[in-house]
Amino acid sequence: MKTDNLLKIPNWLKEEYPFSPVVHTTATGARLSYLDEGEGEGDHAVLMLHGNPTWSFYYRNLVKELSPHRRCIVPDHIGMGLSDKPAHYDYKLATRIADVVSLIDQLQLKRIDLVVHDWGGAIGFGVAEQRPNIIGRIVIMNTAAFTSMHIPRRIALCRLPVLGPLIVRGGNGFAGPAIWMAMRRKPLTKTESRGYLLPYDSWANRVAVSSFVQDIPMNDSHPSWSTLKRVEEGIGKFKNHATLVIWGGQDFCFNDYFHQEWLERLPNAEDLYLEDAGHYVLEDASNDVVPRIREHLLKG
Repeated sequence: MKTDNLLKIPNWLKEEYPFSPVVHTTATGARLSYLDEGEGEGDHAVLMLHGNPTWSFYYRNLVKELSPHRRCIVPDHIGMGLSDKPAHYDYKLATRIADVVSLIDQLQLKRIDLVVHDWGGAIGFGVAEQRPNIIGRIVIMNTAAFTSMHIPRRIALCRLPVLGPLIVRGGNGFAGPAIWMAMRRKPLTKTESRGYLLPYDSWANRVAVSSFVQDIPMNDSHPSWSTLKRVEEGIGKFKNHATLVIWGGQDFCFNDYFHQEWLERLPNAEDLYLEDAGHYVLEDASNDVVPRIREHLLKG
């Protein structure tokens, strides 16, 4: 597979994102950039999985907080962040799960504490379904890992043939608005906004932003429906795991319906509901969220 050079971290971002990404080559030959930061036992790591349209930048403050105590593994999904962005790739849920499974297998991880947000939920619980014996503590933030007919109109618009790619890839009408729509307590700084948008600066580099939107399965004819159903059926395996659900109540995408679904599926989970926080809850309510995740993960 022909790939361009991986995106480099510009000097203006290094204070916010002071990390040294490494590269994993997937089974398809695509290069997946990931963070491998921190102390602790080498085969016990916190795996943080981002969604769309973010990248490992979303977890930067949590990595800074946890890395003195835990090894932190934070991949950029193929097509996202600093990873390769091939024009032709199987940008489907099953492949994204396989990419992460191959990474954790290569790293020979024996225990994973799982932290997920947005698409990271379906991907992360897909990984957990395939490697259930290594899953430890879990943190769930504004995400889903189950089938649902609930989809905001603005996201449905981005799924339309022809028009959808024009909006998402041509007009940056998904990643661009997200930097203000996903925040409710406080606006992002100029540097933070530039950081989130850095990887998605052209039609070509927004290929996976669009593909993620197209990969939302709304019925059983969708190619990712059966994968998501398997993920959904596996959630119950983790009902006795130490789980923390953190939810921003002002989410334009994952509203309270999804929050309640998680609490019903994982009735033993702790719940931190932040009524005034947005979809980027880790960013928007960092002063509340980062210490709570640290406390939860360092118990085990």
